[in-house]
Amino acid sequence: MSSRPSPAAGPSAADAGLTGRTVVVTGAGRGIGLAVVEAFLAAGSRVVAASRSRTDALDEQVKQGAELTVVEVDLATPGGPAALVAEAVAVHGGVDVLVNNVGAVRPRVDGFLSVTDEDWDWTFTVNLMSAVRTTRAALPHLLATGAGRIVTVSSVNGRLPDPLVIDYGAAKAALTNFCKALSKEVGPRGVRVNTISPGPVETALWQGTGGVADTVGRSRGVDPGEVARGAAGQSVTGRFSRPSEVADLVLYLAGPSAANITGADFVIDGGLVESL
Repeated sequence: MSSRPSPAAGPSAADAGLTGRTVVVTGAGRGIGLAVVEAFLAAGSRVVAASRSRTDALDEQVKQGAELTVVEVDLATPGGPAALVAEAVAVHGGVDVLVNNVGAVRPRVDGFLSVTDEDWDWTFTVNLMSAVRTTRAALPHLLATGAGRIVTVSSVNGRLPDPLVIDYGAAKAALTNFCKALSKEVGPRGVRVNTISPGPVETALWQGTGGVADTVGRSRGVDPGEVARGAAGQSVTGRFSRPSEVADLVLYLAGPSAANITGADFVIDGGLVESL
């Protein structure tokens, strides 16, 4: 394994103590994942970005000389996660940080009885098993550093059940539980594991064609923009979170300032969840 630089000192905006660190980000082609990639690159990290297909935004970073490796891989396949981690290790000699971000949702506008076994399998594969498998592949390398970090993007629906996303919420609850349990096992060995639970975020998952607002709007015969505004209005702040705001939290949890934080779940939802 290649040698690792010592964490940088000081709270410089250009250096969050992550310079030279190797970071694997899943679901990196757009939305939260892309914002996370850009944040780590700005912090001086070496980023391995996983996406089912290359995107213009990722290619533009490569053209600009960013220390970015793009891996085209389907993490919903059993072998995809291991192939991703193997590529990261081949290029950089190890992994310091894993960001499990890949996820997807299909609103169940026709109710629970319309959700088939195949639907449940798809939802749990994409939202739970992709992270489980990627974590399994990366963990030996994270343990080898003595200071590995795993940050997983879950969802407020893991604690905020909603029949519209009944399978998605169940998968995210399982994901958060998995990360909490893992944190207890690997924390004494130097690996920190935390989750972030966003509410609605300004991404294609919510606002794009085929996204939540579009799907719900078509089923109800209303403008998708009205659906999105209604969802934003449920937050105290009256707006969606921005991908960059989630990325900032990911960066903090991966950095040295969060050195004694593990097994925690951080909600970023504009006050949407009312319970303590």
